[in-house]
Amino acid sequence: MFARLVYESFRRQKRRKLLAGAAITLGVTVATAMIAVATDIGDKINRELRTIGANLLVTPEEDTLDVEIGGVNLKPPTDGAFLNEADLPKIKGTFWHNNITGFAPMLPVNVLLQRNGKTENLTLLGTYFAKQLSYGKEDFTTGVRTTHPWWKVTGAWPDDNSVDVLVGERLAAKLSTKAGDEIMLSGRVLHVVGILSAGGAEDDQIVAPIALAQEILGRPGAVRRVYVSALTKPEDALARRDPKSMSGPVYDRWYCSPYPQSIAYQLQEAIPHSHAEQIRQVAQNEGAVLTRIEGLIFLITLAALIASALAVSAAMATTIFERRGEVGLMKALGAGRVAVASIFFAEATLLAIIGGLIGFAGGSLLAHQIGRSIFNSNISIPPVLFPVILAIAVIVTFAGSAAAIRKAVGLDPVFALRGEL
Repeated sequence: MFARLVYESFRRQKRRKLLAGAAITLGVTVATAMIAVATDIGDKINRELRTIGANLLVTPEEDTLDVEIGGVNLKPPTDGAFLNEADLPKIKGTFWHNNITGFAPMLPVNVLLQRNGKTENLTLLGTYFAKQLSYGKEDFTTGVRTTHPWWKVTGAWPDDNSVDVLVGERLAAKLSTKAGDEIMLSGRVLHVVGILSAGGAEDDQIVAPIALAQEILGRPGAVRRVYVSALTKPEDALARRDPKSMSGPVYDRWYCSPYPQSIAYQLQEAIPHSHAEQIRQVAQNEGAVLTRIEGLIFLITLAALIASALAVSAAMATTIFERRGEVGLMKALGAGRVAVASIFFAEATLLAIIGGLIGFAGGSLLAHQIGRSIFNSNISIPPVLFPVILAIAVIVTFAGSAAAIRKAVGLDPVFALRGEL
């Protein structure tokens, strides 16, 4: 009899049930798409944000030591401390090596430009452009073309194994130099293959393969600093804690989370005598963008579910009004409050399951479409999301139906059979 009452309700009130089901389906569709995007959006947005450049900086440990006597800083202004280039591939041996999209060592060197019988002091910056490296069985390419994507070159990029160079655009204008020219630097004839526009100090410098800078400096394998581009998650309270103050489980959770601080800590472990830190402005801006996008997704999801619950509430209230005679008859025949409520909650559960199934399918398609149109990649739908969505559908439906069902079980059968509320 119970199943028949539920069946007859759907058969006789097809329009009401269709409207309520449509409201649930639409709300669940939006919720599915937004939750799927939110769970998969972090890495995708992070990869998009990596186009603003490196977010971690590794320098020699000695650079962090201040030597002061009587308030006077006695640290020598020259580049007296270096990292070892041979240690750099170890960056790919850290726990979060898959999150590190690239790194670029830098070695600035003072050089003499010989031109028209005169000499001029300039800075030559040695770096990787697109260097082929390997660590263990992994081969990878890294350099400024990954970590400094805003660098624009008119002409060609130098080969990392050559003595070709780039000339910054301001320096090139000053020297009347163009791609294809040759320049004399510290007794070496170098071929200019391109003009660099970097929007920074590099526009007044000469940029060359790092091996050339090391040769001029007379320090094979020397590296002054390393810029690292890594996919990270926004800071929270745990990220800001000092790892030395953490206990075992807390430390493990901090170490195994892709915070900028934990990745920097692992870089220090990988590269001897180094100090790594996040480039604050970049990392904090990324965190702010991610937090705001996630907040927007949460608000959209919440608004869709509230709208769905209100639509279900309106449909259920109308249904109760139309079926007040039926409710009055059931109560007059001895049905208790629980029996009456169970019928309506069974109808709501069935609506929630049907709407949840259709909404999950529609939301999955919508999430894939969002991924293709915005990130040009697929959004993965974790299997665990399916029961979560069904639970959300049931909760939203119950929340929207609760007030109307409460009114139904409280109806006086005398007034209900008269058609009164």
